[in-house]
Amino acid sequence: MNNLLEVADVSVSFRGTRALVDVSFGCAAGEITGLIGPNGAGKTTMFNVISGLLKPTSGSVVLNGVDLSRAKPARRARHGISRTFQRLELFTSLTVRENLVVAGEIRNSIGRKDRFNVKAEVNEVLGLLDLADVAEIDVASLPTGRARVVEVARALMTRPKLVLLDEPASGQSEEETQHFGVLLRRLVDERGLSVCLVEHDVPLVMNLCDRIHVLNFGSMLASGTPMEIRQNAAVADAYLGSPEETI
Repeated sequence: MNNLLEVADVSVSFRGTRALVDVSFGCAAGEITGLIGPNGAGKTTMFNVISGLLKPTSGSVVLNGVDLSRAKPARRARHGISRTFQRLELFTSLTVRENLVVAGEIRNSIGRKDRFNVKAEVNEVLGLLDLADVAEIDVASLPTGRARVVEVARALMTRPKLVLLDEPASGQSEEETQHFGVLLRRLVDERGLSVCLVEHDVPLVMNLCDRIHVLNFGSMLASGTPMEIRQNAAVADAYLGSPEETI
């Protein structure tokens, strides 16, 4: 399998405490990859390494054959990495449409030859993620679940190759989560994106992801298909519980 993203032997230490220990994994283009594990396992730390917000103690990050291990976040974004955060990071004084316009204008302004029509792109993304009905509403007035989708939409305005989603279902109702899963699969299938998903909603992960990697105490515990992860005894002991509870 050819991976769009290759993370190799990444370690991170904070004041002598090892948050990540020689972690390696990949994300394939056109697939949804799950990165799961207990709280404190190192999932968000890994996202910070991939997106360039945190310099690892050792290891490498390669996207589409380009070594970005020493690149700053802006360069990684130009090469196609976009992300969302555990805590909502939206321009709350702006409408949904304006949030997307800002992202598109910034993307076009950073010395790019492949500029696009921001207005047309915004309309396409709003339609793709079923946000047209709230386009002119201030994001501050949206429920958390819908605001999470807006954050994903804004990430798409950079035309990324890889999207890192950090707990995007947090704050969503069961119905919103199911709809979000449909939307996520749609944008992967229609845009050929690679998505890496950190999420504690185990049913969502199991139903949505093509491949799953499990972190525990900063180390890679297991990797495999959803079925393989369900049946992994070590994963059940560390995180999932009995196999019956994950189905």
